[in-house]
This record gives sequence, structure tokens and C-alpha cells, in this order.
Amino acid sequence: MTENTQQQTATTPELPTQYAPAEVEGKLYERWVERGYFEADAKSEKPAYTVVIPPPNVTGSLHMGHAFEHTLIDALTRRKRMQGFETLWQPGMDHAGIATQNVVERELAKEGKSRHDLGREAFVERVWQWKAESGGQIQGQMRRLGEGVAWNRDRFTMDEGLSRAVQTVFKRMYDEGLIYRAERIINWCPRCLTAISDIEVDYQDDEGELVSLKYGEGDETLIVATTRAETMLGDTAVAVHPDDERYAHLIGKRIKLPLTDRSIPVVADTHVDPEFGTGAVKVTPAHDPNDFAIGQRHGLESIEVLNERGIITVHGPFEGLDRFEARSAIVAALRAEGRIVAEKRPYTHSVGHCSRCRTTLEPRVSLQWWVKVAPLAQAAGDAVRDGRVAIHPADMTQRYYDWVDNMHDWCISRQLWWGHRIPVWHGPNGEMVAVGPDEQPPSGEGWSQDPDVLDTWFSSGLWPFSTLGWPEQTPDLAKFYSTDVLVTGYDLMFFWVARMMMFGLYTMDGQPPFRTVAFHGMVRDEFGKKMSKSAGNTVNPLDWMDAYGSDAVRFTLARGANPGTDVPIGEDWVQASRNFANKIWNATRFALMNGATVEGELPAPEQLTAVDRWILSRLNKTVAEVDAHYDDYQFAKLSDALYHFAWDEVFDWYVELSKTTYFAGGEQAKVSARVLGEVLDVTLRLLHPVMPFVTEELWTTLTGRESVVVTQWPADSGFRDEAAEREIELVQRVVTEVRRFRSDQGLQPGQKVPAQLEVTGTPLAPHEPAIRQLLRLQPAGDGFQATATLPVAGASVALDLSGAIDVAAERKRLAKDLAAAEKEKAQAEAKLGNEAFLAKAPEPVVGKIRARLSAAESDITRISAQLETLPPA
Repeated sequence: MTENTQQQTATTPELPTQYAPAEVEGKLYERWVERGYFEADAKSEKPAYTVVIPPPNVTGSLHMGHAFEHTLIDALTRRKRMQGFETLWQPGMDHAGIATQNVVERELAKEGKSRHDLGREAFVERVWQWKAESGGQIQGQMRRLGEGVAWNRDRFTMDEGLSRAVQTVFKRMYDEGLIYRAERIINWCPRCLTAISDIEVDYQDDEGELVSLKYGEGDETLIVATTRAETMLGDTAVAVHPDDERYAHLIGKRIKLPLTDRSIPVVADTHVDPEFGTGAVKVTPAHDPNDFAIGQRHGLESIEVLNERGIITVHGPFEGLDRFEARSAIVAALRAEGRIVAEKRPYTHSVGHCSRCRTTLEPRVSLQWWVKVAPLAQAAGDAVRDGRVAIHPADMTQRYYDWVDNMHDWCISRQLWWGHRIPVWHGPNGEMVAVGPDEQPPSGEGWSQDPDVLDTWFSSGLWPFSTLGWPEQTPDLAKFYSTDVLVTGYDLMFFWVARMMMFGLYTMDGQPPFRTVAFHGMVRDEFGKKMSKSAGNTVNPLDWMDAYGSDAVRFTLARGANPGTDVPIGEDWVQASRNFANKIWNATRFALMNGATVEGELPAPEQLTAVDRWILSRLNKTVAEVDAHYDDYQFAKLSDALYHFAWDEVFDWYVELSKTTYFAGGEQAKVSARVLGEVLDVTLRLLHPVMPFVTEELWTTLTGRESVVVTQWPADSGFRDEAAEREIELVQRVVTEVRRFRSDQGLQPGQKVPAQLEVTGTPLAPHEPAIRQLLRLQPAGDGFQATATLPVAGASVALDLSGAIDVAAERKRLAKDLAAAEKEKAQAEAKLGNEAFLAKAPEPVVGKIRARLSAAESDITRISAQLETLPPA
């Protein structure tokens, strides 16, 4: 430490020698919240910037997907806040109908009770009690991550205001014929005892059986195949293609259905593929969506043979059996009658499962409530086509069109108790009345409210405007709607994005819920595999936060966030980000100890060294680059740009090149200290949205000001100095080349070597002291004898290695390496010269051998050059 440095230490705030995230993160976050930094004011004259959080389930805890998505949103909103926008990041939670009801029902089961023991009203009260005591754990975890949400505006999809919005939208859509009630085939969960929408079905390959059955007798026999033999009890037809000559004589006739006393018709339908299987298909309208459609076209009877729990209801020997038990029993009975033509086991096929409980779903005809989506989906597609909404990345746009242009009516009713109860009252004579929030329901004998609740996605589809006070025309709605960007995973394009588009455009008179949709990918493990509990590769982000700090987790996630693509993540990468945070800390600490300051005006360019002008030029280019990446939602690129600028250019090059100036003291040291303060100030502000905690601690210490959260975002001043950049690039080339040579010669990084630098008359001349310091080069004294001379960047560096290395030992080592490289080259050349080998070997194998030859030739060239530079032994 120089005298100058010691004097600065006495008047400059000191930082601890090591960064300890656990000691600063909690207190900083509470300070931000207490000071109201994240609150948004509808009365503000600042331009608005609004983002709504994809509401996490009230049952959930913070997983890596949340941490990833929330990091990106927080980075966007922190930057906009610094840019002077009235920024609202709207928080809240989803009531998660099925998941929450399941949680509470499991608690009741431990007490030996069911929800039916409590009754509907008491059960719903029990769920509210659970929410108050145990729900919302994720919000505390969001604080750990440093999320700048407006906690004073926290919303819940079942709170009074949002419930009012749900009832208002339902009533309006019902009155306009966009919501209707109809009996249709739906996906039914026998465990959750509710309908499940098509996009909530998880398909997976299951091992089952494929059984071929003989229907009819004699010449009027048809062979059909099924993976669900139990459904044959509900068959009401066999379908064939109208042009299939094999079955033309049977169309319109009736054939006997095995195991029953019924006969069923043979119908002609173009849905049947005559090339698939036997070209004949059993038709069970009550238990298959395609069969239901065939039944509708041909007026077939729909016979339900399974109840809501998947139990056989048909009178006879199979009544009361579970569907899977019945499957085996029915196959056995058919086999006994000689009706089995073929059996294939195992037979792997795609089977739908409940996304909540993993139960195998059962297609079932049921009376449900539906949204007529055609006009709504048309509007959702048009809003993107006409430019009101942009989708990022652009290649996701066609995927969006494919969905909204081919959307089926949406089943919105769920047979649950927890959720928004459908606001329709049924009368004694079949009347139906939808009731709005300010209306009284019908009264009198025989009137009752519909027992179903709405699909959770119905209320979350209203999220961008219901959270702002709609249906009331509030100042918040006027200020913050439309929201600016929706940041979400591509997997929610159908669940949530399309539905928000439909509801927002419908409710807000064509004004879309957001101006941009920025899709991100899924977080995967370091090998690119999907994270799952069954695979044992899930990671709790809180564990990594505890070990490495929240900033390290955030930076790792942001650095992997290329638009629309999946993000692999491993602990090694988080450790590297922790090292980056430590590097920022240590470099700032060094700067403060050497007088770095932000006080006073930045000196004019003519007062600056070339090193100072270089770093200021690079700083402004980095500001412009980071801004461009933010505007394009390129989080990985902006994080990478910041990493390399901060670590490589500021901390490794600028600080090291400036040390000779600092240690020399005087006016130039003060000028460079001011430049260093400026560079750190701007760099910390640029890093803040992604790494909020460490930058807050360092920036407030550096500047003595209130908080980086509410300071101004850096602007590109326009300063460029291409000449200084070229000059410092020459310095970097010299240092890099000589360091490489030193390493090749086996010198230790700190080992000092006598050297002569011929830099007179070149741009390198003013930098000789810095070059010598960086390369550990001593002045050439008496007896100096150059053993190697390196021409580089228009200069030459002569080195005397005679006292630095054991030349004989080094020549022996290099000779051994050279012999190994020549042997490798000879072996590779022999194989590549063997025509028989080339004719038989796969191209990848041949490619590897060519690569080995190239590597060996490079090694020979490199080692030979090293031997030539060594003095005689």
C-alpha cells in the first residue's frame, strides 16, 4: 500500500474485506420496501410502465422456474424505474382451485373427515382459514430474491374486487350468448371429480394392451381393436369408411354386440381411416371424443357405462368394478366366448393424465358450461396481426396463430367447491338466470345456484385489468392499462396468454392487455434435462441463495435467458456468478482505497490519459449495447456484455493499467480516480437490475447517495475515442503475447524477468511502465543477454531467461512433448493414408482422426517455436 493509498483510506468509506450476501440482502430489501420504492402512483405525471406478475398458485413455493421468470421481470421493471417511468409490477396469487381443494381435503382426511362431512359453506371457510395460515409461502421467498413488486397492491383471484370482475364478465358474456350450457364430451378426472380442460391434460406413453375383438356372426362379422375393452359395454355402433368396399354390404345393417343383449348398427363415416387396422372402429359416444362426434352426426344413442369415479354402472357381472378391474374381467369373458382375435401386450400408447394428481383421465359426456371462443379467438389473432401486440421472439408468432385460429370452445365449469361459483340460478321449471354483482338472485321455492365453480384460468384471464380495479373506471386502470409487456413461459401461451388476450380485448373495447409478449423457455438441469422430482434433478433456488447469495442465482438465470429457448443451469455456473459478485466487491473496495470518487465534474478529454479515454469510450459503447439488448429482451446477451465489460475491461485491464498512475500520486492520479469513480458508478447502475443487492451496497458506499434503486439509469453520452481504443488494444496485444510466451516457457506468473522494450516512437511508449508492471519485467541491467526477442504490435520485447529457467530441463521437456506430437501425427497420417480404412470407417470417426492430425501439427509448430527461442543448454 502506498502513502497515497493510506491517506485516501482515512477519508474514504471502507468495505469489509469479503462480501457476505446474508448480511446485506435482508436489510436492504426491507429498506427498499419501507421507503416505498416499489409503489406506483396513478396520479404521477411520469409515463407509466406496467407488468403483471404471472400469479403463482397460493399452494406453491418458489421453484427455479419462478426464480427465472421473476428475475427477468424484476430486471425490466428496475431499469424502467431508473429511467423515470412510474413503474408498477403488480403482484398477486391465484386461488388454484383444484390444487388448493386437494390440499385441504388431504388435511381433512388426516382428521378422518371429507368435505361432505363439513358441507360446502364450512369447507370453503376451512380453505380460507388454510390460506390465512399456510398459503402464500412463495411471497416471502420472492422477497429473498429481491423482487421489486408493489406489495401494497397485492391481489388474490378470490378477493372481493376480482370476484366482482369475474361475475361482471360472466354476466355480460352469458347475456350476449358467448357463455352457454351444453352436454358434451369432456376430460374427467375420477380422482379430483371434476372436468379438466384440454390444455390441462398431460399426455404420456403408458404400457397397456391392444385387444382385437370380433363383433357379429358369420358373414356379418367385423374386427375392431381397442385399448379400453371396458368401454365396449357402451358401444352403440361400428363405423367404417363409406368407400371401403370390404364393408359395403354391412352398412346400414345391425350386428350383435358381445356380452350384451343388444345389436348395434354399422354406419359409414369419413372419419374412419380404411388403411388403419381393419378399417372398422367401435363407436362409444359417451366415452370417446371422436366417437361422440360420430354419434352426433348419426344420431346414435349415448350410453354411459362409467360413473364419475370410473366404476362400471351397467347391470350385469361387471357392475361395481373399477374401470381397470373391469378391463381385465371383460377381456377374460370375451376370450371365453371366442371373441378375442388378437392380443398385444405390452402396447405403448399415449394416455391423458390429470395435470394435478396424475390420475388417468376418462372421456365422459357431461353437462358443462362453455365459452363460445370463435369471435374472441378471432380478435386475439387480429390484435397480433395488426400490430397492437408484438410477440417476442417473432418465431413464436406462428405458433400463437396456430392455436387461436383453431381453438375449440372452452369448458369453464369445474365440479369443485373452492373457486368462483357460477353466478347462474336455476328455477323450478328449467329457467336459468345469470346474476351480476349488483343484482339480487331470484328467490322463492325451487330456485338454487349452479353448484359448479369456474375454471381457475377464467379469473386469471382477467388479471391485467381486474387487478387495476375493473369493472370500476379507476385512476389505476386509466394510468396502467394496457400493460407494457407480459413475460411468461412459452408453455403458458395457451393456458393463459390467449385467454388474457380474448378477455382483455372483449372487455376493454379492443384495447389489448399488453403491448408485447416476451416468451422465455423452461429451466432445465445442466445436462438439458427437464427438472422433475421423479428424476431427482430438481433444485430449490433458496438453497443456492443461502450458499451463494441471491445475486449469484439471479445473474446465472439471466445470463442463460435467450428468448424462447430452454435454460440449462448447474451449480458450477452459480458458483461462477458468485465469483463475479466477489470480483465486483473487491475491485470496488480497491478503487475506494485508492481514492475513486464521483465528486465534481468529469475532467475534459484532453486532461485524461489514453487509458482513461479508452475505458470511457468502451463504457459508453457498453451502455448503448445493454440498452439495445434490453429493448430486444435479450437478457443473456446483456448479461454477457456486462460480465465481460466489468470483469475483463474494467477490473482486469483498466484497474491494472491505472495502478502505476494511482501509485505515482499527483494530479493525474486524482484525475484517474475521478474516471474510475465514474466507470464504477455507471457499471454498478448497469448491473443493478440483474444484481440488485451487491450493487446497492457498493453504489451507496461509492457515491454516498440514497439508493441505486431510484437513481437515474445511465445514458450513452456519445463520447467515443477510437484512437484510444486502438492504442490500448496494442497494449493488450503486447501483454497477452508476452504472457503466453512466459507460460510456454514454464515461468510462474509472478516471476520477474529482465527485459528490454523497444517502444520508442510507437503508441506503446507512454505505457511502458504499465506494461512492465503487468508482465513482471525488470529493467535490463549489466550482463543482460537476450535469450528471446518477441516482435509484437510494432514493438519488440527482448527477454533474458538465462536465470529464470533451467534451460536443459526445459529443452528435455519440450523434446519429449515434440516426440509425442510427431508420433501422434504419424499414426493419424497412417490411418488417413489407408484406403481400406477410409472405405469402411464412418465419417465421424474419420473426422476425429483428421482433427487429431491437425492438433498434432499445431503442437509440433508451437513446440518447435518454443525450442528455437531457448538459449543453448
